[in-house]
Amino acid sequence: MRRYKLFLNGEFVESSSGKMIKVINPANEEVISEVPEATIEETKKAIDAAYEAQKKWEKLPAIERAKYLKKIADGIRKNAKMLTEILMEEQGKIRSLAETEINFTTDYIDYMAEWARRIEGEIIPSDKPNENIFLYKAPIGVVAGILPWNFPFFLIARKMAPALITGNTIVVKPSSDTPNNAFEFAKIVAESDLPKGVFNLITGRGSVVGEELASNPKVGMVSFTGSVEAGSKIMALASKNITKVSLELGGKAPAIVMDDANIDDAVKYIKQSRVINTGQVCNCAERVYVHEKVADEFIEKMTIAMEDTKYGVPLKETNIEMGPLINKNALESVKGFVKRAIDQGAKLLTGGEDSKFEKGYYYKATVLANCTQDMEIIQKEVFGPVLPIVTFKDLDQAIEYANDCEYGLTSSIYTQNLDVMMRAANEIKFGETYVNRENFEAMQGFHAGWRKSGIGGDDGKHGLEEFLNTHVLYIQYNTNKK
Repeated sequence: MRRYKLFLNGEFVESSSGKMIKVINPANEEVISEVPEATIEETKKAIDAAYEAQKKWEKLPAIERAKYLKKIADGIRKNAKMLTEILMEEQGKIRSLAETEINFTTDYIDYMAEWARRIEGEIIPSDKPNENIFLYKAPIGVVAGILPWNFPFFLIARKMAPALITGNTIVVKPSSDTPNNAFEFAKIVAESDLPKGVFNLITGRGSVVGEELASNPKVGMVSFTGSVEAGSKIMALASKNITKVSLELGGKAPAIVMDDANIDDAVKYIKQSRVINTGQVCNCAERVYVHEKVADEFIEKMTIAMEDTKYGVPLKETNIEMGPLINKNALESVKGFVKRAIDQGAKLLTGGEDSKFEKGYYYKATVLANCTQDMEIIQKEVFGPVLPIVTFKDLDQAIEYANDCEYGLTSSIYTQNLDVMMRAANEIKFGETYVNRENFEAMQGFHAGWRKSGIGGDDGKHGLEEFLNTHVLYIQYNTNKK
């Protein structure tokens, strides 16, 4: 069994607490590692190390900072097989998705490194004679990156790479459910000769480590991905110091299937967007609205597709589409959502609780028909492989239903009509809309939610600028000087 140490100021160190957190393989419920339960004092040490290191790091030319990022990306590529299996073991990912996450992470780091020569300011016209106004972009300082468990390896890079290339330093706190990949990432960082203190990794309870990261006055920005409840708490803690927050929270993505849609494509892509990572993705399709004219055909085909979903133990079985849910609480939550939906009148067409395995947190791909807009299963994020379906009469009603939600991260529509596409693009109130394709964002885009789905965003130019302050310089000069 692996036993990890904290990574503080360029060194792997034991926690003074002496306490360890057990990490469980969700496929078989076995303990696979232990990670330190850090103290408030150790969290402060990590922040202090990042704070001191940032003073020199920001003075290094961005192109030199980029070289370190590329070394880290190369180190990940060299260890891709090991990292893939770590992800499969601790998070329950199937092999193909774990491989995709590792490969996408390296490409993402390289992409962010390429911004080294593209961090630009502006020259602004002045209202005064003999004056120039310059707008500079400057690093914020210390970034706290608080990670989820569903894409734990990629989210390290999503927070670290833009932070470092823009001259910030970072303290990363992984989820206690999936910390192993983060420690392996830290080993690669250590081998890259990145200056001490630029990257720090600390594990522990959210009530200890997370609260200190969010409330410490030396932290300039908190970048968090997780639940609305945790995000709200982080926002409240950060408000004490008016610390900037960037929050990606929950989602309840609507998928609208119009009567002119290619039904086979809609079924294929919506299924992909529902069962990916066992439904544990903020941007995957969480509810389907299908036009009443094609509802019977769509529901029949979707039920067959979901029923055929292959699932199993990721490290033992190949050609599977799903692994287990992350933990027992997640399994119980999904079971509760489905039971309450059925009690409210939903019809279970396929799926439901599973007893295929004696151990592990498995749940079958599930389809629920006869759902209505007011049901909990339509309004609240399930975070499991459950697809509730509602029918609608026209586009007005579909858009109204789609927007009737406290979340606003991603959405999708299936239609061949350009007018419908454009109207949906203008009227669906979500940060992203996908047309006739699966729900998956591009690294050069901008992944950002509306309403309770978050504040700020990630990826591309606009995501990079989340990690920058602006500094405006006014220069008055005298043309009469001899």
